[in-house]
Amino acid sequence: MPTVSPFRALRYDPDVAGPLETLVAPPYDVISPEARLHYLARSPHNVVHLTLPDDPEEAAHELSAWRAQGVLVDEEPALRWVAQDYVGPDGVARTREGIAASVEVTPYSAGEVLPHERTHAGPKEGRLRLLRATRTQLEPIFLLYDAEPPVARPQGAPEMDVDEGGVRTRIWRLPADTALTIDTPFLIADGHHRYETAVAFRDEEPSATHTFAILVSSRAPGLEIFPTHRLVRHVGDVPGTEVDAPDGGVTLYRGGKFLRVDTDDDFGPRVVESFAPEGVSYTAYADEAVATVDRGEAEAAFLLQPVTVEQVARFARAGETMPQKSTFFYPKLTSGLLFHPV
Repeated sequence: MPTVSPFRALRYDPDVAGPLETLVAPPYDVISPEARLHYLARSPHNVVHLTLPDDPEEAAHELSAWRAQGVLVDEEPALRWVAQDYVGPDGVARTREGIAASVEVTPYSAGEVLPHERTHAGPKEGRLRLLRATRTQLEPIFLLYDAEPPVARPQGAPEMDVDEGGVRTRIWRLPADTALTIDTPFLIADGHHRYETAVAFRDEEPSATHTFAILVSSRAPGLEIFPTHRLVRHVGDVPGTEVDAPDGGVTLYRGGKFLRVDTDDDFGPRVVESFAPEGVSYTAYADEAVATVDRGEAEAAFLLQPVTVEQVARFARAGETMPQKSTFFYPKLTSGLLFHPV
């Protein structure tokens, strides 16, 4: 089973760095060029100066300077409880909770950490250069485990409490004597490129054995996988039955009508791929997908049901990967709260 440990985190000192809300940001891979400029302008110490620098050496220089200036301070080793309050694309308010920890990085073949998505070489090479330069895991990956949470949220006020993009994140330090044993493999929900980068870096630097992760129980309330609906520029004939509204399975919206797609396959993203649509784009909001078709900006929309954790795990255990944008884990983990030196 994966080795899970407390870790000596770096964190911002607000007395030196400024208010936490000016320092945090979403993960690097969901920040547009325009948004990057916005976050860079928020504060000279915003995390995006590290996660999306002009070049890796610049990030390494900033990180070193921040430590020397007291912008970032070293913490005693600890596990931490993380709670995120959010409203999902379905309009429902939830709280997703997990544990911030140091997790040993091992190849997928070891069966301790399993993927469900394909990755691309370009992003991994960029992340590897950044990791070589900074020798710090700047952002956590999001891991699932199929067991009850082994500990509970601590009492009292959190150490950190910040809102970013409408998501409130709170962090508590767990007691120093907290022992954490999870007797099940981890499944990567988000952060495949960063995990594979950590594995590659361990091959180069044998001492870099662990990475930074938030561990979330697949049985805990607040964990939801939202569907990613498909907008298409063109698709051929699709067999199905006209319905008044989406009612489960895969629904095609075209020409002002809803069509329940005839299929024996229970995995919606694969059903859509089977029709070889052209010009595919994505949205988490069904009403937005329908409105886009009605405006004539897409020929049709495939409205999907959420992929389940069980389906994700089934693909992972079989060593298979899902089609692009099969899962939408929301919210993203906020960057800039904790850093994990390696």
